[in-house]
Amino acid sequence: MDYNEYNTVTLIDEDGVETEFEVLGTLEDEGNTYVALAPCDSQENEFVVLKIVVGEDGEENLITIDDDDEFDKVSQMFEDCFMDECDLDEVPEEVD
Repeated sequence: MDYNEYNTVTLIDEDGVETEFEVLGTLEDEGNTYVALAPCDSQENEFVVLKIVVGEDGEENLITIDDDDEFDKVSQMFEDCFMDECDLDEVPEEVD
């Protein structure tokens, strides 16, 4: 599944609760693929980072990143990516 093709995805947590997320983007690092998602119903400026893994059945699954160093690295990569996008969207001020 190419998550960049979707605007939103619905995830079901371990308690069976469905939550809709906006797909912010994906990135690859050291052979792993990650996706950043923002809850659609949240007013906060936060996002969730999940790892995409292929299960034994060949289906892609989204899992939490348990390793703190891996999570911090990937989160920072997404933040840097998002900041670059913001900078590209800014209109430069005209100088007289």
